Formats: sequence, structure tokens, C-alpha cells
Amino acid sequence: MKLTKLISQFAAFAAITLGSISLAQAGVDTETDENNVILAGHDAVAYFTQGKPVEGSAKYTASHNGAIYRFSSAKNRDAFNAEPERFAPQYGGFCAYGMTFGKKFEIDGKAFEVVDGKLYVNKNRSVYQAWKKDVPTHITQANSAWPTVVNVDANDL
Repeated sequence: MKLTKLISQFAAFAAITLGSISLAQAGVDTETDENNVILAGHDAVAYFTQGKPVEGSAKYTASHNGAIYRFSSAKNRDAFNAEPERFAPQYGGFCAYGMTFGKKFEIDGKAFEVVDGKLYVNKNRSVYQAWKKDVPTHITQANSAWPTVVNVDANDL
């Protein structure tokens, strides 16, 4: 009798734990590495407060939409946790210029711009230079493309 109850409790625990793990993983709508780290490990808040890419630390992390964000300080982590939508990158952290073509490209975390209080990241600095030539048009194009590809795997585009 006790063994049956113990097995039942273990099964319930396993189901809850496995369900939580699958819900916590980043999906096709978020550009993360194999460890679910977004922004190539850069501090999302630092883009806004320091105006430059700053490496985050595994010591200061937060989770949002299944992605793990790294921060350079507890202060930045706490600011992010208070307003994640304010600091999270547009297009799930995929390349903003690539999104103008409806494509999901990885980013290096070093090429970015904050426009009207929103973070846009690009594949690299070379791609950023192309994106920067007409930011308003590119944002309009990317905003139009994003809803059609948000739930599509990058490899299927």
C-alpha cells in the first residue's frame, strides 16, 4: 500500500516537473542558444542604460518567455524583472534586418539600436549598417513580417 502511494506521488511529481521544464524552454519565437540564453548573453538593460552591449553573467539571470536573460548586475536583473516587456528585444531577439525579409537570423549581441524605447538587435555590425540606412521603413517591414513568421521555425523560412 505504501509503495503504491509512493509511486503515485513520484509520478505526479515527475509530471509536474517535466511539464514545467517544457513550458520554460524557449520556442521558435525566441532566438536563443542551446542553453536558452538570449541576446548572445548580453545584458538587455545595459543596452538602454549604458548604450552599449555589455556581457551578462550567469550569476545574474532572469527568465522571460522561456528565454534566459543574463545581466551584469543584480540591479539590472531586478529592473528587467520589474518590466520585462520594456527591455525584451523586438522579434524575439532575432535579427531586425532579417525580419524585414521574414527571416529569422541569429544575432551576435553587439549590433543593436534602441528606437522609441524598443530594442532592435541585428546579426552583426555589417548587417546593422544596412538596417540603419532606413530604420523607420525597416521597422515597418519587420513589424509586418513578424506576425506571419513568429511561430515558424527559422529553418523553415
